[in-house]
Amino acid sequence: MKLLLSGRALTAGAVAVATLMAGGSVAGAEPAAGHPAESTAPASTAAAPDIPIGNVKAHLARLQSIATANGGNRAHGRPGYRASLDYVKAKLDAAGFTTTVQRFTASGRTGYNLIADWPGGDANQVVMAGSHLDSVSSGPGINDNGSGSAAVLETALAVARSGHRPAKHLRFAWWGAEELGLVGSRHYVGDLGSAGRAKISGYLNFDMIGSPNPGYFVYDDDPAIEKTFKDYFAGLGIATEIETEGDGRSDHAPFKNAGVPVGGLFSGADYRKTAAQAAKWGGTAGQPFDRCYHSSCDTTANIGDTALDRNSDAIAYAMWELSQ
Repeated sequence: MKLLLSGRALTAGAVAVATLMAGGSVAGAEPAAGHPAESTAPASTAAAPDIPIGNVKAHLARLQSIATANGGNRAHGRPGYRASLDYVKAKLDAAGFTTTVQRFTASGRTGYNLIADWPGGDANQVVMAGSHLDSVSSGPGINDNGSGSAAVLETALAVARSGHRPAKHLRFAWWGAEELGLVGSRHYVGDLGSAGRAKISGYLNFDMIGSPNPGYFVYDDDPAIEKTFKDYFAGLGIATEIETEGDGRSDHAPFKNAGVPVGGLFSGADYRKTAAQAAKWGGTAGQPFDRCYHSSCDTTANIGDTALDRNSDAIAYAMWELSQ
């Protein structure tokens, strides 16, 4: 999640675990070729797979090792970012996705977005999930935003493993230079043009979904997307709150500003958890949701497994539900 741009902070989204047992090209781009399920998930999630937390954490371990080998970060324009993108892309290529690397320039350095399309589905109705892949320069960015990136990746791989063939077209994205002001996602949305934007029936954003002292926040933008996430958590008996810290601070903003329906999840950054929130969700009142926000300690030790697990399953649930 990037530094505050709009005068308010973004809080977006939050958590879920399912009881499921199933387990275009861009203009100006470079084309390129578990755990136990909970028994309280909504019945309608039967088609969506449970996302194995071990797989998501394996991706996080890889992002950590990439940062460690590249100056301690995965920031825009640094070797650690491109190595992170190459890792994600290789997984998607092997799984049968059509991947596209989109170039842009920010702060005098070349940046990259990665777009992955799953074959099939109505190309005029695209359901899209995305997350920013870059970290700040001060740390490896494992919660911000390795957590969202890893969960979106594993959801995409679950699509491939299951052979999912939804009615709508599925697209996944990993954005560059979010921490510099949503540069990558702004470039993508602008490059699509009005016709391309009109084909996206929903964009779901996942930025910081594994906070160690987590909250369970849902974006209140598009009502249908919001209801999908809230219904999921309600089926698990988990109370959610609406994201209230403001828009404009993560990659859903360019989509929303262009008229695309958006939604997403968030588990909290440097704001402090209230006593009421601790009573509802557990954790420690008076402490930040993520005390290592934008710091060198945002490592694999800075992940809350339960929040990451629930949010990862919520992503799969929403992608399956919204693409039917």
